[in-house]
Parts: sequence; structure tokens; C-alpha cells
Amino acid sequence: MGSVDLTEMRRQLRSMTFERGTPDQIALWREDLAEARANLVIEGLAPTADDDEMFAMMLDEGVPPSLMPTLILQLYQQ
Repeated sequence: MGSVDLTEMRRQLRSMTFERGTPDQIALWREDLAEARANLVIEGLAPTADDDEMFAMMLDEGVPPSLMPTLILQLYQQ
């Protein structure tokens, strides 16, 4: 995915309007993300450290996993 400016991405995410997850939901999403990452590693498609940091930051900001691809595209197209 390439190097991303997480500080800028976080700033942009914070200015967006969307329904953020609750702490309980975010905890479940973290577990799901860890499982999905493990599956990618098994398939030889290990995410980069930048990818891991970006998805962790998005979870910190309460972004639902179903919304992540859309927001990532929006942020990269700006």
C-alpha cells in the first residue's frame, strides 16, 4: 500500500462524519482483524508494517471495518 502519513490520515478521519464503533465493537473488530491478518500471512500476503499501523489507527478512531475500504479510497483520492 505504500507509506502513509498516519497523522494526516487521523486528522482527516476525525473530521469525517460516520457512525463510530463502541469500545466493545472495536474490541471485536480487533480480534477479527487479527484473524484476517493471520489468514493473509498463511496465504503469503502478509500486510506491511505501514498497513498494520494504518488499520490499527483506524480502529483507534472507531472506524467500522466495513467502512474502511471506502474511507481509504476517499483519503487517497484527495
